[in-house]
Amino acid sequence: MTQNDLKELLDYEAARINHPDFIGNDPVQFPRRFTDLRDIEIAALLCATISWGNRKMICNNCNKMLSLMDNSPYAYVMDKGYEELPDMNIHRTFFAKNFRHFLRGLHAIYSSHGSIADFAVSESVPQSEFPAWKLVESLNRELYNANGCDDSRCLPGNLDATALKRVNMALRWLVRNDGIVDLGVWDILKPSQLYIPLDVHVGNTARELELLTRKANDRKSVLELTDRLREMRREDPVYYDYALFGIGVERATAHAD
Repeated sequence: MTQNDLKELLDYEAARINHPDFIGNDPVQFPRRFTDLRDIEIAALLCATISWGNRKMICNNCNKMLSLMDNSPYAYVMDKGYEELPDMNIHRTFFAKNFRHFLRGLHAIYSSHGSIADFAVSESVPQSEFPAWKLVESLNRELYNANGCDDSRCLPGNLDATALKRVNMALRWLVRNDGIVDLGVWDILKPSQLYIPLDVHVGNTARELELLTRKANDRKSVLELTDRLREMRREDPVYYDYALFGIGVERATAHAD
């Protein structure tokens, strides 16, 4: 397949998937419920954090998590409602203790900053070549200071190796601004600065299309794949996340049938 043929395929698939109909079956629906930037940020980070596994289960558990917050994420964080939350499972291996850990850190951030976007600016995230990794490094520091320990169930700690799929997805929601699926509420970053949210489906599809040579779904693979996508759409490479996701999920469904 030539480069032009590949770009034509990706453009077609991305336009097909990047459609309002996509929203109702994807966790992006949850930050879209809110209008206040702080509610959107919290919902985006938390829902992305538990976005692994079956999509229907993910969406059910995102809904449950927001219900625990009385569907008012910022007020719940600032009122420390999480401290009264009984032990429970929220999603797979993510429990109330992990939830509390994350929200204590967010409480500390919002106590000093108007938004996580403002916090990111104060941490020079927009100037970083690798915004997601820089942001997580700073968030992990705040979570540690608020709890006195680390918790890898909230955010990964192995930043030299991790693909940061879920945080890169949250940044796609917050930054991409074409007005279709993603919210585009953060103007501190440009879409051109984003990196592909690399999961199993996206990685396998990228390898089949010869966009990715590495076998591991790690940080180096994210950089390699995003560089290839930038060759075709420098101003918005992560647009092609829709294409790679759509092709991958449909192939997996066909194999299941």
